[in-house]
Amino acid sequence: MRSTLDQTIGGIVLDRSPIEARPQSARALCSFSGGKDSCLALWRAQQLGFDVRTLLVMFEEAGERSRSHALPAHLLSRQASALGLELMIRRASWADYEQVFTAALCELKEREYASAVFGDIDLQAHRDWEERVCAAAGLAPVLPLWHRDRRELAHEVIASGFRCVVVCVDSKFLPDEFCGREYDESFLADLPAEVDACGENGEFHTFVYDGPNFSKPVEFEICGLEPYVAPAEYGAGRYLFASLR
Repeated sequence: MRSTLDQTIGGIVLDRSPIEARPQSARALCSFSGGKDSCLALWRAQQLGFDVRTLLVMFEEAGERSRSHALPAHLLSRQASALGLELMIRRASWADYEQVFTAALCELKEREYASAVFGDIDLQAHRDWEERVCAAAGLAPVLPLWHRDRRELAHEVIASGFRCVVVCVDSKFLPDEFCGREYDESFLADLPAEVDACGENGEFHTFVYDGPNFSKPVEFEICGLEPYVAPAEYGAGRYLFASLR
């Protein structure tokens, strides 16, 4: 039988249904993207008794959009307000990302935070990185979704009442018409067989505008679609982003 609480180096990884598990020290932050996985991880951590108070979001150097999901600050601010949480934004290049992220964790450690919640599912390299930065700051990493079945998680997001829109697609995996769609059962049914239901391999990203821990829906509109080609050093992949306001 698998333990409901899997102790890791420097922290805690929560297993499949650890409803009885409780943190030793509850004050926590959530590494937040605005997407479905970080929102579900936040919700699960809150249900487990973690006192999550801050959403930590990493932005590009210019400060106009968040990393990966390319969300503007005002929409993340609306999310944080609907969730009743503080929003902490830090700008970084990929070169100094770890340094800036770790400094933010250290700042929260000084404010008596004990844990950091992450929404990763099963990518070991991501978990290794999270354990490293948390160890440097003296925090415990908490991964409520770790080793859950990806398709089960996709259905759980929808069944739990999270409402999401797809804001980015990798053109290598999905045609343009998937960008801007609602993340719902119809979307999952239409995904090609080789595309992960959670987009864990970067096939797509989402923006969550309502959910069980939101006090109200986040108002937004899609005002266009923007193609983007990554620099050669990052593979020169083509992506399509939904421009939100």
